[in-house]
Amino acid sequence: MRSCSRILAVSLLLLAGPSAEAQPKSGHDGDSLVARGEYLARAGDCIACHTAPEGHTFAGGRAMPTPFGTLYSSNITPDRDTGIGKWTAEDFYKAMHSGRFPDGGLMYPAMPFASYTKVTRADTDAIFAYLRSIPPVSQRNREHDLRFPYSNRQLILGWRTLYFSEGEFKPDPTKSAEWNRGAYLVEGLGHCGMCHSPINALGGTPQSEAFKGGLIPMQNWYAPSLTSNREAGLGDWSIKDITDLLQTGVSMRGVVYGPMAEVVHNSLQYLNDEDTRAMAVYLKNIAEPSPPPPASSTLPTSESSLLVSLGKTVYDKHCASCHGTQGEGKPPHWPPLANNQSIEMQSAVNPIRMVLNGGYPPGTKGNPMPYGMPPFAGLLSDNEIAAVVSYIRTAWGNRGTPVSAREANELRSAPLN
Repeated sequence: MRSCSRILAVSLLLLAGPSAEAQPKSGHDGDSLVARGEYLARAGDCIACHTAPEGHTFAGGRAMPTPFGTLYSSNITPDRDTGIGKWTAEDFYKAMHSGRFPDGGLMYPAMPFASYTKVTRADTDAIFAYLRSIPPVSQRNREHDLRFPYSNRQLILGWRTLYFSEGEFKPDPTKSAEWNRGAYLVEGLGHCGMCHSPINALGGTPQSEAFKGGLIPMQNWYAPSLTSNREAGLGDWSIKDITDLLQTGVSMRGVVYGPMAEVVHNSLQYLNDEDTRAMAVYLKNIAEPSPPPPASSTLPTSESSLLVSLGKTVYDKHCASCHGTQGEGKPPHWPPLANNQSIEMQSAVNPIRMVLNGGYPPGTKGNPMPYGMPPFAGLLSDNEIAAVVSYIRTAWGNRGTPVSAREANELRSAPLN
């Protein structure tokens, strides 16, 4: 799901002119409001973007490369001069709901206001109360480094016309309360569509393409479709397997790596059982059965055959001890590779990266000592990487396609963070 990570979801809440200072409620009600706001901020994964590596929590400064230049997340601590200490609850709601600064200025859509607009006023006020309660950090926001003409904020008006529909979440009366709660979390606070939807050249996603998957720009990870059972659609999964994956990062059906591991670590593991189940119910419901298309490959048949033959040799030597000679795995810690949706997807980016770079599921309260996969970039050649990935994508009834050594080589330089 953002994501995948929420890596792209940079909340760029830059300071505007002075305004009246708002005080959170006091006494028992105030404590309850702050606690609720902390929970909701976790659900929204605010810490992922607003905390730089080795930086102060929520003080911003995290560099976020995009195809248009580099954006830097902002300080959302209650510091009066460099944070949001002079903002009112109304200012904060305007930022979340409308994507505008207190003075009416436009925010870049890397701030996921297209999703946050669905968040209720009550929940927005609770998040604001929590942010007002954390220690202030004096750290000025760094200027964005965007290429012309993207540095002209007036262009955002066109983006908003095409891709932004303002308005709080409206429950579907034909669905259960549980389904609607899951939809609210996935579509709103969770802003899962920021990663799990294709992003076009303008940095936008038409509503008709929501949750249909796509390559995360600048990161070279593929956020799979949540609507197709051939990718990450969960229609064939049990509710328990889905909730296990969201809460712990591992389940009997799969394991999260890459940007999604960060989402589980920072956000999803902290959700209560009711909210996790509601998300699972919604995600299972939106999956649409997708009959697997016939396998096709752009590689010559002779080259594919050689790759698969070499791949079995590499697999038996380096992979079978954990993932099984028939790809059965040892779930939940060593995921099965046979009939694994993430292996069979049209995009082979993720399995190639996992073989090259390895990785760990997140450490969570439900899985505090996760088992990881070692990197093979320094041990295997491009041909061997391509061969073993081709093998696991086509063996044991898997309906993926072979990959080339060129694809493996191109991903050797992909950023690790």
